[in-house]
Amino acid sequence: MAQVEKRGGLLRKSSASKKPLKEKVVLMYDEIFMTEDPSKCSPRFWEELFLMKVNLEYLEGKLESLDGEELMKIKDNINCLFQHCIQALGEEHPIRVVNALQTLCALIRGVHQKNKSTSGFDIINMLMGFDKAELCMKNLMESLDSLLCAEGSESLKSLCLKLLLCLVTVTDNISQNTILEYVMINSIFEAILQILSHPPSRREHGYDAVVLLALLVNYRKYESANPYIVKLSIVDDEATLNGMGLVIAQALSEYNRQYKDKEEEHQSGFFSALTNMVGSMFIADAHEKISVQTNEAILLALYEAVHLNRNFITVLAQSHPEMGLLTTPVSPAPTTPVTPLGTTPPSSDDEHRLHSGKLCLIILTCIAEDQYANAFLHDDNMNFRVNLHRMPMRHRKKAADKNLPCRPLVCAVLDLMVEFIVTHMMKEFPMDLYIRCIQVVHKLLCYQKKCRVRLHYTWRELWSALINLLKFLMSNETVLLAKHNIFTLALMIVNLFNMFITYGDTFLPTPSSYDELYYEIIRMHQSFDNLYSMVLRLSTNAGQWKEAASKVTHALVNIRAIINHFNPKIESYAAVNHISQLSEEQVLEVVRANYDTLTLKLQDGLDQYERYSEQHKEAAFFKELVRSISTNVRRNLAFHTLSQEVLLKEFSTIS
Repeated sequence: MAQVEKRGGLLRKSSASKKPLKEKVVLMYDEIFMTEDPSKCSPRFWEELFLMKVNLEYLEGKLESLDGEELMKIKDNINCLFQHCIQALGEEHPIRVVNALQTLCALIRGVHQKNKSTSGFDIINMLMGFDKAELCMKNLMESLDSLLCAEGSESLKSLCLKLLLCLVTVTDNISQNTILEYVMINSIFEAILQILSHPPSRREHGYDAVVLLALLVNYRKYESANPYIVKLSIVDDEATLNGMGLVIAQALSEYNRQYKDKEEEHQSGFFSALTNMVGSMFIADAHEKISVQTNEAILLALYEAVHLNRNFITVLAQSHPEMGLLTTPVSPAPTTPVTPLGTTPPSSDDEHRLHSGKLCLIILTCIAEDQYANAFLHDDNMNFRVNLHRMPMRHRKKAADKNLPCRPLVCAVLDLMVEFIVTHMMKEFPMDLYIRCIQVVHKLLCYQKKCRVRLHYTWRELWSALINLLKFLMSNETVLLAKHNIFTLALMIVNLFNMFITYGDTFLPTPSSYDELYYEIIRMHQSFDNLYSMVLRLSTNAGQWKEAASKVTHALVNIRAIINHFNPKIESYAAVNHISQLSEEQVLEVVRANYDTLTLKLQDGLDQYERYSEQHKEAAFFKELVRSISTNVRRNLAFHTLSQEVLLKEFSTIS
């Protein structure tokens, strides 16, 4: 007779076949999948079940293998298992609680896989029954809230957050996930804030908590009152806001480290991390695209915080001492790298790179519109070194990262916009991103004009970038017009120059800066002449671009007046002094001497702009973005990272 030996929780016959017998927990699962109540024959069935190590793979697989009719036959047992899981969450023995949490995850995922094509109501009925759903979910959410707020096991808190993420992302479109109605009614918002405000919990669970909050905020946000939106908008606790900022900053810094091959950052501030991520994301040359996963979930969390809570703006100027420090988690890290939740695989790089770039520019738009944020960005007493990623280009050398100037943060934003402008003039022209980029610059100028902020910035780099962009639009007119209305962008660029011409004396740092503006316009007059010829040609035709082109024609009136006024005088000066080519200083001398006779037209509305509105213009973008994040979070959730051995070691009270 063959001997029986026990190995790794499995019973194996010591015969040649080595065929393992089923684990006891698997046998118990099989009983649940019968139509009879398993506790009829075994009164202690449910009590014993939660002492058994969960076999996630088997339980999920078993649920997925049944067809709809077979699943309905065992609905009562599934409901019973779900209810006993919730009851077990109140047990004193942590192993029972862990097993209940993992079983709930497997149940939710398994039933969802089976009910992909059906509505959320079917999932609710299958898991807990319509009649008991409200009480079940109330008890579940209360138990999870208690576990998250208790000073207990970090492993339990981690599993609670993973269960909640599993619950939230059970459908691709989270607004169709009816289970979330119960998560709205039984809020865990305060528990999330507690995690973020408490340093040990934040280090261990901050990332999951921030991603969870970002997703919950997006549940039916345009259709009904979402309590998480309301509560996030009024948070004013400094420790909580800084905690959220720190989690986001660390995630963005990790992106930077991966992108720059773990190159050390000179400045560890939150805004530095964001601008670096944006800069390295905006890469035009396909050859230069480094395959790093874009973290859309963290960018969404940052957007919601900036957009909904104006108190969060203060976090932008914080430099976090904890940034870059290695922290030792309570439980050992998994042996295999775990993909962060909500990150997009590099395989779908291009589309998501554009989405991430757009989201970054939307975040900067919200910041550029906020009076309080602008006060921080432009504060001369708050200077930062921000090391931006600069794309290698043939016509410029790679800038040295050493000796970066210490300047107000707005200089980094402007540098970033200039960098974007000069590096994205390409065949697949990202028109939408360019428009947003120019809008950010315009909104910053509006603040400077309004508050008479004289920013010491190298404006000439911006002017040069804008003129080069106009040249690109003109040289690729035919190709671009087949896809885009290039005159919208051209008008915005021309009106930026008009802003400098009309109001520059109120916000440019020195009178010589204003002189340099005129010098650049005169020096590059051929580009403006060519633009005028192009828009005049299209505005006098009866084609589709007539109206759009004529707007640019009218906007060029002052630029053309400057060129037509100064060029003859410069030519005359050269002829009188027998100089073939004037130096910059000589041209500036002519400009300064002839301001008085220059006549310009007053142009209205240059310092006005339409404020950002998510619901009216960006709802479709955010719905698709949240769908993508939900899918990636579900794909990357790893319940197996806490092995039974680790848990037993942590809960050493159980032998």
